[in-house]
Amino acid sequence: MAMKIRLARGGSKKRPFYRVVAADSRMPRDGRFIEKLGTYNPLLPKDSEERVKLDLDRVKYWMEQGAQPTDRVARFLEAAGVTEKKERKNPQKAVPGKKAQERAEEKAAKAAEAAEAAAEAPEEATAE
Repeated sequence: MAMKIRLARGGSKKRPFYRVVAADSRMPRDGRFIEKLGTYNPLLPKDSEERVKLDLDRVKYWMEQGAQPTDRVARFLEAAGVTEKKERKNPQKAVPGKKAQERAEEKAAKAAEAAEAAAEAPEEATAE
């Protein structure tokens, strides 16, 4: 049986609330689970202690039994200090889109022209 520690969505429309659960990976997202391990409320501010609540002893137990946390739950566990921080490699995520790159190049060109004009203006004033 492949175990996962994952989020199960609750709450009403546009007001999400998640339970952190240990479940069989074949079960539906909001379906049957074995044990509730905590909660996650994304509507609260990021620095709030109430945003993520976990029963860390039970999470450690399930991980010892072979349960694999999903990406989001793994981030919660890293923040709580249960697991070591894993390096994520997605170099494309930080690269701006084509239009943004074009705008940045235009802005840099304008700044260079302005710097040249500013440098020439004092030279002309001293020449007179």
